Amino acid sequence: MFSLDTTENSSATALDELVPSRYALKVGDIDVLVVSDGVLPLPTQMLGHNVSQAERAVWFDDMYLPQDAFDWSLNVMVVRSADRVILIDAGLGMDPDLQLPRAGQLIRRLGAAGINLEEITDVVITHMHMDHIGGLLVDGVKEQLRPDLRIHVAASEVEFWKSPDFTRTSMPPGFPDALRATAKHFWAEYGSSMRLFEEHHEVAPGVTVRRTGGHTPGHSIVRLDSNGSALTFAGDAVFAVSFDQPNWHNGFEHDPEEAARVRLDLLNDLAGTGEMLVATHLPFPSIGRVSAEGGAFRWVPAFWDF
Repeated sequence: MFSLDTTENSSATALDELVPSRYALKVGDIDVLVVSDGVLPLPTQMLGHNVSQAERAVWFDDMYLPQDAFDWSLNVMVVRSADRVILIDAGLGMDPDLQLPRAGQLIRRLGAAGINLEEITDVVITHMHMDHIGGLLVDGVKEQLRPDLRIHVAASEVEFWKSPDFTRTSMPPGFPDALRATAKHFWAEYGSSMRLFEEHHEVAPGVTVRRTGGHTPGHSIVRLDSNGSALTFAGDAVFAVSFDQPNWHNGFEHDPEEAARVRLDLLNDLAGTGEMLVATHLPFPSIGRVSAEGGAFRWVPAFWDF
């Protein structure tokens, strides 16, 4: 069974990478492992397509980031609570048509951490974009998963992907077709394992998933709460630019105005509680807190605990 000891001392750990790909922490009695699925290079306008190139250029210059494209982190979490081992999102998997060789690393990195796929009892899908479900579609993965695996996803998310509307998104060519095809494939493979919920659902003791909408109609976040400690996995509700510019529209958002409202509410809540935040596309390991002062937000990265 997954624990901090097995991930830190696994003999399966490989030394074939010079960058960290997993980070373990405790949230009360809950074991948490943040795992990198790799990085996804995307055009910079994806972080704010409702503002001018000059406005975006100022932010990227201030952050010492390139102006044309940069790498989005792809973060996934594995959580152990009581007798449940829960995978929160599943990364990109492999899509050769999109030519993204540095993403889709989750299955290999779970193995390097000593986590067997058959240990996973539950999967929570924050939303059905391909970089959150594709890892379960890699050849040979389904055969290693438990036959009684439970996949938790908002009912409105499943309904949306029956006939998705991309009219308000702003994606690079090829992505809408890839998103449709991946969601359809995922339902065909795992529809019988899905456990749908409406607004919120307790997956395991101290592990609750809640629908926020915005990014997609069924987009959800996951909150861990144990012994006075808490952490929120925000999925795609928060991006690297969101603390400085929460009203910038992300290119993948299906309802940009609602997504901005969700983002502001969430950042205000996190600043009020002081609890930890992890999000899919914040720089790995994406563990930190949110500070608010004078109507502005600030990302406060956690100091690594070795």
